[in-house]
Amino acid sequence: MFIEPWIVDETMHEFFVPDYIEQMAEDVLRHYDLSVQSRQVVTTKPDKGGAIWKLETNKGPKSLKLLHRRPTRSLFSLGAQRYLVDVQKANVPPIVQTKEGTDYVEAGGKLWFVAEWIEPLFPVTKDLEGAKQLCYALGEFHRLSKGYVAPKGAEIASRLYKWPKTYEKTINKMDWFRQLAKAYKEMPASAMLLEVVDRFQAQARESFTRLQQSPYDQLVELGHSEWGLVHQDYGWSNGQMGANGMWIIDLDGVAYDLPIRDLRKLISGTMADLYRWDAQWVREMIRAYHEANPIDASLYDILMIDLSLPNEFYKNLKEVVYEPELFLTEQTMQLIEIIVATDETKWPVLAEIENDWKENENR
Repeated sequence: MFIEPWIVDETMHEFFVPDYIEQMAEDVLRHYDLSVQSRQVVTTKPDKGGAIWKLETNKGPKSLKLLHRRPTRSLFSLGAQRYLVDVQKANVPPIVQTKEGTDYVEAGGKLWFVAEWIEPLFPVTKDLEGAKQLCYALGEFHRLSKGYVAPKGAEIASRLYKWPKTYEKTINKMDWFRQLAKAYKEMPASAMLLEVVDRFQAQARESFTRLQQSPYDQLVELGHSEWGLVHQDYGWSNGQMGANGMWIIDLDGVAYDLPIRDLRKLISGTMADLYRWDAQWVREMIRAYHEANPIDASLYDILMIDLSLPNEFYKNLKEVVYEPELFLTEQTMQLIEIIVATDETKWPVLAEIENDWKENENR
């Protein structure tokens, strides 16, 4: 039986998992030399068919993960986890092997694996100090992930060469936003979307032009193992403080890429949470990252370009394409207002930190 995504409604428990998957979990655990005293679901991805359980066992707490991606793709991330722990001694949860000496069990057309449950773990404080700790840990993760070579049979997960396509997609989707706002002009958010989409599309075009004129092509020519891995979903929940420093968890989305893509996401997401761009925060976050994984002038240039892309506008508005009549609401109108106000604070900050770097380079 193949694992399928499942639907959760308000009558169900927040972490509902279908019975047949719970039965599969039991069967998977028979492959491990563990006596399991309890098994508790701690998170699910019902729309993709994934879940994580916390296990209490005779050998301490463990996690059981049902990875929602294709098995060949999951092999890539499991190989990365093994490399980071065994070769690089990174603060990443070690994988527990099966009785047969493998890192995973295949069941229901997906890969399952058991890892150590790291305790205690707690999020860093949601302030500048916490942001700096997150950035330093991210830089360390990127540095340690260099040299990773995917195991035989694994699908190569890479975003390294895809930046131009991503930028072009951002520009093109804005045309869709515009058409949908016109087609659903009676909806509350449509007029506001029409009012601002030209501005954000112009920003995206400018960022794309800058990328084409940047050292991007020369940088990506260095190849996968030179750059290492990005986490792709890094933040306050996936970088946490433990007994011996920061730990990075939930590695199932790792891919080869220029490392500063993770840093860019962390910075733009943090600024969105602040509702304004703050030069001190951005400067200190970059500095903390740079201490752990030095950024040279050409990579810094790419970081500035990626920060200039209208990332938050695109990320929050792209859902309009799927269900415009459910999306173009009063709530979305307020969201656009917040994004526009935050965006206006971004440009002076980017100008300031770009100049910082030029001054450093000239010293």
